[in-house]
Amino acid sequence: MSQLTEYTTWSDAQKHFSSQKLWDLFDGDREHLNIAHECVDRHAASGRDAVIVVRADGGDETITYRELADDSSRFAHWLVQRGIEPGQRVAIMLEPSRAFYVAMFGVIKTGAIAVPMFTLFGPDGMRLRINDCKPVLLLTNHEKEDVARSIEGLDVVVLDDAALASLHDLPATFPTRTRADSLAVFQYTSGTTRELPEAVKHSHRTLVTLMVAALYGTGLRPGDRFICPSSPAWGHGLWHGTFAPLAMGLTIGAWTGRFNAQRLLQALSEHRFTNMSAAATHYRMMKNSGAGARYPYHFEKLSFTGEPIDDDTADFVRSTFGHEVCSMYGTTEIGVVLVNYPGAPDFLVKQGSLGKTVPGGEVQVQDADGAPCPPGVTGNLMVRRRGVWIHTKDLARIDADGYFYHAGRADDVIISAGWTMSAVELENAILMHPNVKEAAAIGVPDALRGQVVKAFVVADRAASDAFVHEIQDLVRNKLSQHEYPRHVAFVDELPKTPAGKVHRKVLREREASASASAAA
Repeated sequence: MSQLTEYTTWSDAQKHFSSQKLWDLFDGDREHLNIAHECVDRHAASGRDAVIVVRADGGDETITYRELADDSSRFAHWLVQRGIEPGQRVAIMLEPSRAFYVAMFGVIKTGAIAVPMFTLFGPDGMRLRINDCKPVLLLTNHEKEDVARSIEGLDVVVLDDAALASLHDLPATFPTRTRADSLAVFQYTSGTTRELPEAVKHSHRTLVTLMVAALYGTGLRPGDRFICPSSPAWGHGLWHGTFAPLAMGLTIGAWTGRFNAQRLLQALSEHRFTNMSAAATHYRMMKNSGAGARYPYHFEKLSFTGEPIDDDTADFVRSTFGHEVCSMYGTTEIGVVLVNYPGAPDFLVKQGSLGKTVPGGEVQVQDADGAPCPPGVTGNLMVRRRGVWIHTKDLARIDADGYFYHAGRADDVIISAGWTMSAVELENAILMHPNVKEAAAIGVPDALRGQVVKAFVVADRAASDAFVHEIQDLVRNKLSQHEYPRHVAFVDELPKTPAGKVHRKVLREREASASASAAA
């Protein structure tokens, strides 16, 4: 029986996909499975490189599967000696590095639960998550040590090169005995420190269902050299950027340090990566760097997630890397449900589209009464799970060929004088101006129209009335005469979530606060 990794066409994906064939990709079964064994130990004898850590300041580091298997086993023994038990939480606040991967897979081998935490969290963000998941141990670096130790009752260990070297005499093998349905990872989504989203609790068997996104969302296949520059503190960087490709035995790239688009472009060329999945913001920053044409590239597949990509950036990707960039849509809670099948020669990628459903998936655009919307009509994007339709909290529409198009978050819709406008479509139009680098659109109160559009623009040109009129005329001509930003504010930067998405909610809160102060 052929494995799913041997098929590359869209038609074969529809014909041959089954849940059982996902399980056939692993050593474990429906009763017993361990993420660390599947991602690391079973590839230890391959002789392949596991991770290339791309550093912002240079000096990249390569870690082999053998090194990662041995060191994570030694770390698992150290955890057991320290009294860590299956089911207990261990928080990991480290940048991608040898220490991070050794800690992550060492924790998972023991049956304890790994909790990755974003390294840029301040005391409040860290304290909220620590109080929520109640870890018995936090592994971090010297830079975060003082902040971590300020949290009362938290056991903190600095995991640096010296600490790893001290484990050398411990055994380099560790037997994994976890059940497939045992919890393995707690994942926090990128909410604000004032409103903490509940941790999504993943079991070891999540790795199996993840492979749907790996096969059809990022197009992973044996032999790929894959890179995802998103932080492994978030779902994209950890599940799609780390666990999925390592489970296939691929060589992966990870970014560490302050993001630098020119340095990333250099590394993409130097390490000959053939497959990349990144946030739309990453691609946009690569475009804005002006360094795209400096290097030769070796890509065969490209994908993105997190938010829609604007047309100008999509054009840059195509001309620079030689391939269409494929959208992959999903949420931390429901997984990936819409894909563009990167690498499938018989699948037409439509620019701006979210693609079509994954094999075996059920997705619909529905109206307020739950009826399917006809092509071209915007409605609620719904996913069917266990016989129940689940609201993604996003809006979308389909075309006559069954492709889905994102129309913004449900709370990002702007209704002005009875007209419904999408913040995403407005931003896409604004970004077509050659002097605009970033843009965000929100609705602000208006006595006559209820709401009007206000755009926040980051540009490489000085603000002026003429510039504002150019932006407004561009949007009118692209969308509709009534659909344009009546207010334009030029700013140095846009607020973003830790995952790199534009944080429109922060903009709305700022506007509300400013309006309240003005009224007072």
